[in-house]
Amino acid sequence: MEVLTGFPNYPGGRVYEGYRIRLWQRETMEGIRVTRVLLYPSHDSSPVRRILNYASFALSAATLGALLTERPDVVYVYHPPPSVGLAAIALKAWKGVPFVYDIQDLWPDSVAATGMLRNPLVLGGIRKWCAFVYRNAGHIAVLSPGFKRVLTERGVPAEKITVIRNWCDEDSSRSVACDDAEAERLGMRGRFNIVFAGTMGKAQGLDTVLKAAEICAQRNPAVQFVFVGGGTERARLEGLSAGRSNVRFLAYRPPSEMPAIFTLADALLVHLKKGPLFEITIPSKIQAYLATGKPIIIGVAGDAADIVREAGAGLEVESGNAEQIAEASLSLAGMGTDRLKAMGAAGKAYYFRELSLRRGVDLFEGIFNQLVEGRRKRLPHTA
Repeated sequence: MEVLTGFPNYPGGRVYEGYRIRLWQRETMEGIRVTRVLLYPSHDSSPVRRILNYASFALSAATLGALLTERPDVVYVYHPPPSVGLAAIALKAWKGVPFVYDIQDLWPDSVAATGMLRNPLVLGGIRKWCAFVYRNAGHIAVLSPGFKRVLTERGVPAEKITVIRNWCDEDSSRSVACDDAEAERLGMRGRFNIVFAGTMGKAQGLDTVLKAAEICAQRNPAVQFVFVGGGTERARLEGLSAGRSNVRFLAYRPPSEMPAIFTLADALLVHLKKGPLFEITIPSKIQAYLATGKPIIIGVAGDAADIVREAGAGLEVESGNAEQIAEASLSLAGMGTDRLKAMGAAGKAYYFRELSLRRGVDLFEGIFNQLVEGRRKRLPHTA
């Protein structure tokens, strides 16, 4: 196994300590060979810098990466951005191997929905490029039934697409002991804490959650909204919430430190703006939330809400509706401990039954084996 990637710079856009940008670098991590190639580090709100980041890695991976990596049996490609398709196609052409394209975000739909790109010519060009990559892929994995439906409507054969729901870092979802001193230090002691963890960008529509917090402050001041993470909207949201006693922002934490936050949470929040794209999107935090065994407030219509509803793991609210978010928060705060625990336990059981790492790996292994076997049958036999 070998990983072809860039120099680590996500989510802050700065290269991690111990690395520096160079043409390429090789290292071994947990017994796996990692080849890193040149890129322009950036992950801010500037479309120009984001394009430079995407394009620089795509070109480096398609040229340097294709030259430096060993010839595999099959290539796994993680999308977004769609520019990674260039490297996938280059590896297919140079090394004669099929690739599995794992679509985690629909383009150009996602950049259009967030307002990052609005030029119809550019969006049309991205759509044509994605269609070209889909045609060249040996198989496509998508994270939701909605993604599969959209791709089949765009001409991708249904038999070429498999729905594989994401899993989470299961070690980071374990329960840990937290004392009152830790809760006090984080500002979470003696409150009913509703935690939002992850990226705070335009797509999350978190202004609505701040309005919900304002409603809760008037009706039950003990209900507190805790935001953990970073993103392009974090600073603005912090400014809007300045002086509010029931809103707290905590710094970004690596997954290994999140169990302490989840242990102190009484409920967990998912929210995205309204839009057709988000109705077929499943935010990755849902898996982590389910695995922690805490009740969920889900403010996303469609496939994501279906999961929480099927699991019996929480309450569904309308996206963008501050009153409903506040009502759900107050309702959970008024429930007994046993009922809250039952919701959390139902979500955790559903995660390990339907969404776990083991289930996802089994599905991917089946696809890889199918492609490898198909390629072997097509190769000419030699004496």
